Amino acid sequence: MRRKLYTIIEPAEEGDKLSAAYDYMMMAAIVLSVLPLAFKQTNVFFMWSDRITAGIFILDYIFRLFTADYKLKKSAASFFLYPFTPMAIIDCLSVLPSLSIVTESMRVLKLLRFFRMLKILRVFKILRYSKSFIIIANVFKRQKRVLAAVATTAIGYVFISALIIYNVEPESFNTFFDAIYWATISLTTVGYGDIYAVTTVGRIVTMVSSIFGIAIIALPSGVITAGYLEEINKDRKDENNPE
Repeated sequence: MRRKLYTIIEPAEEGDKLSAAYDYMMMAAIVLSVLPLAFKQTNVFFMWSDRITAGIFILDYIFRLFTADYKLKKSAASFFLYPFTPMAIIDCLSVLPSLSIVTESMRVLKLLRFFRMLKILRVFKILRYSKSFIIIANVFKRQKRVLAAVATTAIGYVFISALIIYNVEPESFNTFFDAIYWATISLTTVGYGDIYAVTTVGRIVTMVSSIFGIAIIALPSGVITAGYLEEINKDRKDENNPE
């Protein structure tokens, strides 16, 4: 029975209608649970939808804990290790705001807004049920070293650009954090215009920063695109050549 339950709660394989129905139900519950976050006011529908979806998530967590040994493949230790896995932690944190006892205590501590924001974590639960997200996750796993190198380069570039502009044009930036913010905006070539250089030297630094920013941003895009295509081709081969 536990084995059958495990195959149902895991992402559906081709032709497994029961597991596919469970996936669709969970995705619908996730969307319904985060819908109230788009509104400032609450109503009876939101209240009951929150309670129902929270109950579904709690049951889903219990099912996954009950079948943890199939997932982690570490015999009895799996039941103790599962609560500390990333997705299990997200499951716990996303359900806590719906528990009235915890919510009331958080109101006393004036942390209700922050605690309510944890519901946004429910969006990450949908990663389990989308094949596209699973492919993207595999791409990031395979290319993590390259992406880490690019991220390090981008962070270093932001820091250096911020140091340069902060010293070239100190009157335009009150703090070094403002310079970091400006450098990040320039790196992504967004340019909000709320903080900008006014001197000739500062503008030259901005232009150079933006040009190099395009190159740095293009690097991970190419890596991810190539990895995504490779992962799709691999998935197609697996489907065409089943064991």
